[in-house]
Amino acid sequence: MRLIRGLQNLSSFEGRCVATIGNFDGVHLGHKVILDQVKREASLRNVPSVAMIFEPQPREFFQGDKAPSRLQSFRDKLVALAAEHIDVVVCLQFNQRFRSLSADQFIRSILVDALHIEHLVIGDDFRFGCDRTGSFELLEQNGLAHNYSVERTDTIEVQNLRVSSTRVRQSLNENNLTLAAELLGRPYSISGTVAHGRKLGRKLNAPTANIYLGSGRPALCGVFAVQLRVNSRRNAKVKSFVSDAGRCDTFPGVANIGYRPTVDGVRPALEVHLLDFSGDLYGAHVEVTFLQHLRDEQKFERIEDLQQQIGLDIEQARQFFISRSMMTENTFPAEEP
Repeated sequence: MRLIRGLQNLSSFEGRCVATIGNFDGVHLGHKVILDQVKREASLRNVPSVAMIFEPQPREFFQGDKAPSRLQSFRDKLVALAAEHIDVVVCLQFNQRFRSLSADQFIRSILVDALHIEHLVIGDDFRFGCDRTGSFELLEQNGLAHNYSVERTDTIEVQNLRVSSTRVRQSLNENNLTLAAELLGRPYSISGTVAHGRKLGRKLNAPTANIYLGSGRPALCGVFAVQLRVNSRRNAKVKSFVSDAGRCDTFPGVANIGYRPTVDGVRPALEVHLLDFSGDLYGAHVEVTFLQHLRDEQKFERIEDLQQQIGLDIEQARQFFISRSMMTENTFPAEEP
């Protein structure tokens, strides 16, 4: 997948394309329907498939710290789009100059002159241009003059609920990991690089892998049973876990994601204690998948109380994985007739 960052670099884009436009935060099932339409149409026309995204996301530009939390980092979004086999991702900076473009200017300067679109696929709620005056009808009207076609994607529903990033965010906020996974088409996860922390976990007999989250608010908070997968080792000194199934790089654990109120945390943090783990993960890029909510984040008056609760969290996570393993072992395929 090719990444083009900035309007100035779109001059390198040659030929026609089939494109879509959006934030694609989470790359959920609704997004995947749009991307499938783009890829199918691009294949029929023998042109590249293109997804246009923005940094910062428009609501982050307008609302600042009050904007909704992100479901994915920029890197994770690119990984997810690459997994959908999109040919080109165009990332444009959303700034004052860009937001001032009228809908007609956006169509002419971005879609026609820069991207040379042949066909455009958009979601049913897509609006664009200054003050969101651009619409599907305007795109259709301009398509006749500029020789491109436009196609709308209808709303996708799961359990009679519209699939959207907002709905995924709400599910995570309510600790409904099952519904979030259904909306996403996969369990919710966060990836990042393991960095050095304050080493407080070691003092509490529960060493943790600390994953940097940046300054934005996480989409969920609390204590969870998780699985951690090592994507790349880099400088990490990881002893591969060996089980009955053989060697693997996926480990069960318990994670705290939030602001660590007991130790006066300010920035959001993701800390993962791995069960029965031996190794050094510093520098490794990892993915943490959230499987079960154990409790909300809380502030303890004494460090000793926190240490006691961590021990209970670890035991609860261990029991979750034992139960999960037993369920897997007792699941058999249906007998053939």
